[in-house]
Amino acid sequence: MLVVRLALGVLAGYLLLTGLLWLIQHRLAFPAPRAPLPDPTRAGLPDAEVLSLTLGDGTLLAGWYLPPRTQAPSFPALLWLYGNSETIALIAPVLREFRPPDAAVLVVDYPGYGASEGRASEPGLYEAAERAYDAIVTRPGIDPSRVFIYGRSLGSAVASHLATTRPPAGLVLESPFTSARDMARRHYPLFPAALLRVRLDTLAVMPRIRCPVLVFHGTADRLVPTHMGRRVAAAAPGPVELVLIEGAGHNDAYAMGGRQYRDKLWAFLQGTTTPK
Repeated sequence: MLVVRLALGVLAGYLLLTGLLWLIQHRLAFPAPRAPLPDPTRAGLPDAEVLSLTLGDGTLLAGWYLPPRTQAPSFPALLWLYGNSETIALIAPVLREFRPPDAAVLVVDYPGYGASEGRASEPGLYEAAERAYDAIVTRPGIDPSRVFIYGRSLGSAVASHLATTRPPAGLVLESPFTSARDMARRHYPLFPAALLRVRLDTLAVMPRIRCPVLVFHGTADRLVPTHMGRRVAAAAPGPVELVLIEGAGHNDAYAMGGRQYRDKLWAFLQGTTTPK
């Protein structure tokens, strides 16, 4: 009887944990940290323009538009889609350092993130990305045929989805995962992935992307293993290049990649390198 009671207790605990994970899965996928939008001048980006975008339900999104640092009658643009625990306030130093000199940059806080209104959700992130893309292609001076999409971690799934609904000149992915289900199997192997409501299926949409693709991935990434980045890159039907950052984990590819990362990104935006 004791064995039966123990077994029933373990089963009850397992079912309770399974139910809890089912309830909080959106919070795990979208932690949605809050942070005020920084003052651009104090953040070292005095030419950044503070802007807002409106979703279909009236939700206001906060963002920055960074014009190119060089003068040209027409120039490319980069839409920056960050990771799941990031905000504009957190990535401001990265934007300042890796900002391409000859391209404009637009970054917005997702719904429920940073200084934006609303609540984070997968459809909300997709809509926010589409609104941001539609906003940047209409900015004065931007060549709409040279708008690039950049996505990191969670942002890589959002960026890949966006590339199937909008025609980017190129897609840049850092630390991309194959799907939310694969991530659940890796990090929560004892729980049924079939209960997952969040899809974020990058691998499924990659075959529909025709533009050149540039993928960065750290070789020491313990959160999103390198083999996921390889699978995402291999699924792209068009020109693709995978750049492995030796020794980089999930959150330090910028720092570890240094000049190699920056130069690859900048050259990709200028069309001076063709992914293989």
